[in-house]
Amino acid sequence: MKFNLAFFIIAMTLISVSIEANTTAPKKLPLCLNTPNCVSSQADNTDKQHYIEPFKISGTTFDAWDALIKAINKHGRMVITHQTDDTLHAEATSLILHFVDDINAVLDNKTNLIHIRSASRTGHSDFGVNRKRIEELRMQLQKAHVIE
Repeated sequence: MKFNLAFFIIAMTLISVSIEANTTAPKKLPLCLNTPNCVSSQADNTDKQHYIEPFKISGTTFDAWDALIKAINKHGRMVITHQTDDTLHAEATSLILHFVDDINAVLDNKTNLIHIRSASRTGHSDFGVNRKRIEELRMQLQKAHVIE
């Protein structure tokens, strides 16, 4: 009898863990702090300092995600430090002072969007570098015909 009860408890635990793992709650990017050195497509769209448009996928989500990974990997001072099927984190290092900025992306298959964020780790202002970085990635993906 003890064996059956133990088996039942283990089975129920495994079922509940697999149900939690399969939830499709939208993934969130880290929030931008109240400094001008961060842009995010998940910031409030009325926040002109931080908001940037997400990448609107025009082809398949797989092709767009793959093109983003390739664009980041082609850049000499960007390196992907963590990657899953629908999230990534990369670091960009500035040329002269070697400051490190964080780039986060989330693939949203339901809305055909790639949400993107770029933020400085240190300092207050970035002189628009993070916004420029995301817009350059946008242009590369547009040239690859995977986003609008």
